[in-house]
Amino acid sequence: MDAHALLTLDYWRSFIKFNLVGLSGVVVNEGALVLLALGGLYYVYASAVAIEISIVSNFALNDFWTFRDRRHGHMAVRLLKFNGLMLIGLLVNLAILYAGTAYLGIHYAVSNLAGIGAASLLRYWLSVRFAWIKKEEESTVPESGTSAYLHVDRPSV
Repeated sequence: MDAHALLTLDYWRSFIKFNLVGLSGVVVNEGALVLLALGGLYYVYASAVAIEISIVSNFALNDFWTFRDRRHGHMAVRLLKFNGLMLIGLLVNLAILYAGTAYLGIHYAVSNLAGIGAASLLRYWLSVRFAWIKKEEESTVPESGTSAYLHVDRPSV
């Protein structure tokens, strides 16, 4: 993403929508974490399950609202792609959760919030860069009989 894209209304609109969806994901994540941990599941395992639940929830909301104009291909493929990318954030979140709780003595629900916060910018970047790519940003394979790929000029910075 170039600096010019950061100045567009379209970028900020999707960034705000993504973060609103993210806030709903925080509620889903924290709620599932606390319920699972209170039910006796080890907090790290409970967090992994809660994160996955929030990933699926966030995918649905982002796919149908935030990035509706960017979606293409089959929904199952988009979900797998998004889930795979968000697992990177899951690792960041779990590392912060564990370190905050095990080494700093912070309650797991608070450590989880810190992990969510740290992973959120990474998750947004991964989403716009790899999960919901604008069609004009992708190179397309030429149809048979043509010899060149579609080239899209981007403004220079």
